[in-house]
Amino acid sequence: MFHQRAESLPRLTGLNQACSFFASCLAEADPTKEHLWIAHVDDDAWCVHLTRHDGYADGAELSIRDIVADAARHGSKGLILAHNHPSGEPSPSATDKRITRRLALVGEAMEVAILDHLVITGSECRSMRQMGLL
Repeated sequence: MFHQRAESLPRLTGLNQACSFFASCLAEADPTKEHLWIAHVDDDAWCVHLTRHDGYADGAELSIRDIVADAARHGSKGLILAHNHPSGEPSPSATDKRITRRLALVGEAMEVAILDHLVITGSECRSMRQMGLL
């Protein structure tokens, strides 16, 4: 897992800004593997912590327990998740949807909102929130 210091992280106030930010993060990663980025934000949408979880050609591990522990440790008020699909298919998979719903339930109990989960492939960015999946 990769962590980045909060001083260099942006304010993520909208979908376009989040898509651009995560696309730049993913541009530095191996495109043949799936990578999951998680931005932890405060009440004003400032990113206070950023993690990257590297996966494989067909998926990435998503430990809800680790994400929740990280959110508690950093006092996160919201999370924005983003990952790539090496296949080039921008639609969320059934696994993406299931895990995001589970994380949203846990987050609700902890008062940490799952603000969005983005799937990025090339120039496309799909928002699970806009798709009505959150």
